[in-house]
Amino acid sequence: MTRRRVVITGLGLVSPHGNDAIEAFAALMRGESAISRIHLDSGGPRFETVAACVPRDLRATIPRAQRALTDPVSQYALLASESALRDANLSLDSVDLTRVGVSVGTCMGGIESTEKAYENLFQRKGRVAPFTLVKTMYNAPAAHIALRHQLAGPALTFTTTCSSSTVSIGEASRTIRHGYADIMLAGGSESLIAYGSVKAWLALQIVATIDPDNPSATCRPFDLRRSGTVLGEGAAFVVLEEWEHARSRGARIRAELLGYGVTNDSIHMTRPSVAGQARTMRAALDDAGVSPDSVDYVNAHGTGTPLNDIVETDAIKEVFGAHAADLAISSTKSMHGHLVGAAGALELAVTVLAIGMQQAPPTAHLDVPDPRCDLDYVPGTGRPQRIRVAMSNSFAFGGVAGARVVALP
Repeated sequence: MTRRRVVITGLGLVSPHGNDAIEAFAALMRGESAISRIHLDSGGPRFETVAACVPRDLRATIPRAQRALTDPVSQYALLASESALRDANLSLDSVDLTRVGVSVGTCMGGIESTEKAYENLFQRKGRVAPFTLVKTMYNAPAAHIALRHQLAGPALTFTTTCSSSTVSIGEASRTIRHGYADIMLAGGSESLIAYGSVKAWLALQIVATIDPDNPSATCRPFDLRRSGTVLGEGAAFVVLEEWEHARSRGARIRAELLGYGVTNDSIHMTRPSVAGQARTMRAALDDAGVSPDSVDYVNAHGTGTPLNDIVETDAIKEVFGAHAADLAISSTKSMHGHLVGAAGALELAVTVLAIGMQQAPPTAHLDVPDPRCDLDYVPGTGRPQRIRVAMSNSFAFGGVAGARVVALP
């Protein structure tokens, strides 16, 4: 079977930095953090933490009727996917909708609606709202996107914790590559800044301690003072399209998705593995048919946890060898937080924009480098960078690791 080429013709996002992709990228280049203090008080004693939340004015743009029938995880997915279609200048009226599908990654699904349902059931009314089930099921975002646009191709949902949307985009690319679709709306969505959800993440003791002097600088990947990750929320989608299909309609091609690798290290539920991460990056490079020396930029998983950043550094060195010292590497989680199931989608969008702009975004708040993390992490603010080929990494609880290789078209 002839391997069909897959290109990215559109991208859209709903992020802690807003929903304008170009403005959001510019804010990242400046090293601006969207992380701030928040207070949660539903279901128990009020507590304080930090998170990167979708701006309130952006939430307010969602129609009231839609808010009543959908969880924010679906609302964000709808907004981001529609933005991606606009960016691709793609009129679905002119294509065969049986050849158009959707692929969504999410870790927590409709967790806000789940918590409200249990709160009503056990603390207040003794019953749940009629639409609770369809608001909370994990495939709701994919179903709503397919229904909104009458897409009759595959409607897929992947949940592999922190690599969910990396897997959703990778598998969507395979769907096109092997001829099952011509266009896939692929990405991820997450809305997990809810009382019980945040409490559960805090209980794992991987969430960063609030920086008392500058809460927005709480997430410090690769810094010696890092204390953990910071949760974020939002959605990001890309329009994946078969190469000839895109060319036939005169589409702007933002980047080509050359390769995708996914593996499981099968070692530990929460502890990362150098061997597993290295195997995934090699698989993506092999699938792309490019050598490690061809890569110019890596958007790292870079959660800011003490162990993960060292493991990822060592895995990059193992894969890239001496070339690792020449790579520009950054963790944009330092500014938009960890969107968990949507992280890989947002970070791929950032990587595609980095290729288009020929600029490497920074790792913010990296002031005291950890000597064990001794690569070029683009500290502070972004910089001009020649980027022909880039990699975006996602490593997850349960050991599911994913990586994608994208390049100039």
